[in-house]
Amino acid sequence: MAAAANEPIYWSDLGLKPGIELGFFTLRYYSLAYLLGILFAYWHVSKQIKAPGAPMGQTHVDDLFFYCTLGVIFGGRLGYAMFYDQSLFTSFDGEGFVKWRLLRLWDGGMSFHGGLMGVLLAIGWVCRRGGLNFIRVCDYIAVSVPVGMFLGRMANFINGELWGRTTDVPWAMVFPGAGPLPRHPSQLYEALLEGLILAIVLIYLFWRTRARFKPGLLVGLFTVGIAAGRFTVEFFRQPDEQLTEFAMRTGLSMGQWLTIPLMIAGLALVLYAIRKPELASGEAMKAKAEKA
Repeated sequence: MAAAANEPIYWSDLGLKPGIELGFFTLRYYSLAYLLGILFAYWHVSKQIKAPGAPMGQTHVDDLFFYCTLGVIFGGRLGYAMFYDQSLFTSFDGEGFVKWRLLRLWDGGMSFHGGLMGVLLAIGWVCRRGGLNFIRVCDYIAVSVPVGMFLGRMANFINGELWGRTTDVPWAMVFPGAGPLPRHPSQLYEALLEGLILAIVLIYLFWRTRARFKPGLLVGLFTVGIAAGRFTVEFFRQPDEQLTEFAMRTGLSMGQWLTIPLMIAGLALVLYAIRKPELASGEAMKAKAEKA
């Protein structure tokens, strides 16, 4: 019994598959996670703007849905190529109509930091066209992003990819392609810290407090939460093969180095939001105008 208790969990015994077989193609869970995350964000932001004090209308949400989707996809892929695997820019192989590896999104390789930059550019474009307050729009969008992060990390676990470092903890797992040694299921750690917990906190703050009337507070907390979660999990996550030497040489992984400026920016936004006066709600602004 003691020997059985010390046995690691084998990922292959969980019966997980990378996608849903539809006959003519496989709908991969990673793609489905992106789709569901974007659809949830669209639905939730559309619901948020119906609450008092919204900085935009439904037309703006529709535009954001389109441009942010492009930002996530193209920013995430370009970011991965820039930060993690520069060979994607010059590598041409594989089968099918797309030979350039950079365009083969289904082969994996998406960067959160690249996707974030793509989304920020998309938000900036929509805000400039619509004359919207950039920080307040980011507050509203930030509340919904962790749900997509949770789904994406769960898809990584289902795919048996992006596993953790070797360990002897009771919940250690042996992943296919990662050798015979048990490892941290770091995908689940990320799903919890960057996804589920952060989603609960931000959604509660938006709907149950007046946090949305403090410009920069929600997006600041989101940025700090994502950065802190990623920085922590990177201690348990196996670095990308091509960046293992970089992590050993610098003492931190590429993901950790990229989260440091995020954490600083997030803390600056939180401090800015706390020091600024609270905005009046929609009802208060209307009553003030009628009184005048």
